[in-house]
Amino acid sequence: MVFSSLEFIYLFLPPVLIGFLCLRAMRMQTAIIWWLIMASLVFYMCWSPKHLILLLLSVGFNYLLHLYLKTSRSKAALTFGVVVNLAMLGVFKYADFFIGNLGALTGVEIAELGLVLPLAISFYTFQQISFLRDTYQDKLVNCDFKKYVLFVTFFPQLIAGPIVMQRDTIPQFTMNNFSNRYLTNIMTGATLFAIGLFKKIVLADGIAPIANAAFNLADQGTNVPLEAAWLGAVAYTFQIYFDFSGYCDMALGLALMFGIRLPINFNSPYRSLSIVEFWRRWHITLSRFLRDYLYIPMGGNKSGLLGTRGNLAITMLLGGLWHGAGWNFIIWGGLHGGYLMINHIWSGSSFGNSFRAIIHPYVYAIFAWSITMLAVIVAWVFFRAETFNGATLMLQSMFGFADYLSINTWQDIIPDSGIAPYFLLAMTAIVVFFPNSIEFTQRYKPVLDTTKELGKPLFEFFQFKWSPTPSWSVALSAIVFVSIIQIYRLNDLTEFIYFNF
Repeated sequence: MVFSSLEFIYLFLPPVLIGFLCLRAMRMQTAIIWWLIMASLVFYMCWSPKHLILLLLSVGFNYLLHLYLKTSRSKAALTFGVVVNLAMLGVFKYADFFIGNLGALTGVEIAELGLVLPLAISFYTFQQISFLRDTYQDKLVNCDFKKYVLFVTFFPQLIAGPIVMQRDTIPQFTMNNFSNRYLTNIMTGATLFAIGLFKKIVLADGIAPIANAAFNLADQGTNVPLEAAWLGAVAYTFQIYFDFSGYCDMALGLALMFGIRLPINFNSPYRSLSIVEFWRRWHITLSRFLRDYLYIPMGGNKSGLLGTRGNLAITMLLGGLWHGAGWNFIIWGGLHGGYLMINHIWSGSSFGNSFRAIIHPYVYAIFAWSITMLAVIVAWVFFRAETFNGATLMLQSMFGFADYLSINTWQDIIPDSGIAPYFLLAMTAIVVFFPNSIEFTQRYKPVLDTTKELGKPLFEFFQFKWSPTPSWSVALSAIVFVSIIQIYRLNDLTEFIYFNF
């Protein structure tokens, strides 16, 4: 069951909301927490009952270790907990990857385990590691067992983030928080959910066939026409944007319906004028986790020039590996690590500063944005391709090094090729010039914003804001209607891309 499914919209969400409202009216704080826990476990169980047992075992183990760490402050116990959590993640997510590579390296055939990757294991593992470290460092807010279980399993953020810290959500599990500003919260939450649903179903899933056509051809070992390769790569760039952005909006909106504000996880990354800024805007909570739990403990930027560059490279390589057990993901992370090092060298050089000083700000913004987006698009090729050969063939085709005389033209490959370029151009305008969902609803403070203000669009063409008025209700009802019709039309409902991680 996914947020964009009819089962979730018709059968799951209404009774969960009604039960919450009844308990809220009776001001039963403990009952509300257990109700949300039960709903979250049912939501997870709809995917796989047997993996629900694994989730509960993980929650139980980490809570017991938390109780021990509260009194002992044992570094050995903390290390043990981190190792157990990472070992569980490693067995389910990476065992077959390492077995396959070991077999290829040694020439010995080794049977793979064939384990199914438990849904959300990367997210709830990282959250619980952060909780154990906060316990060890005595940084915990007041937390009992039921609040801990809800912190880990809360269904809006369980499946694909954001990766929340205990200080983000546990203090909100109170009756005052469940009750205050409820009408505003549910209207704002429903607005975010509607926008996210439209992004996922209409925009992301609507553009997916263009990306699939080009990448499937490359993964089969067939050269792709230059135009088709670029259309496919750009289409995937927008597909993953609207897919992840749509999920983040829906997660924030769902949580807000229950009075909970999740931290912002997505803030118009395609407006970025540098790769550094991109990673401050894309998957913000993962970037924060990698910075606080990997980059800084390794020495961060206090390790000298070479050490800092090495720390950055290792962090991004492991960040790529976190996304998936495959060399393509590692290469994607490595590319972004290289981009970040180049970015730091450029911004710290006298030439870079002089160049920026003599160029008109708008000209420099367009130049910086174009370079950043080109780097992002190239890296996405490795992220999307199923094989390394498919990724390299796509890049060869994009930059004119492939022989594609023997295949059809790009119009024969790309679905709706007549309107596809204009569709992509319209999406560029949306992500660069239009306010994002958080800016759209910021008057009503829909999120717990743990990021710095990152500025406005390159050119401020559109500054409209949402408010709970009849006209906005009609507009949002229309996009929900369009989204629901599209769900009925789709033969195969696609999961969110980040569900795979």
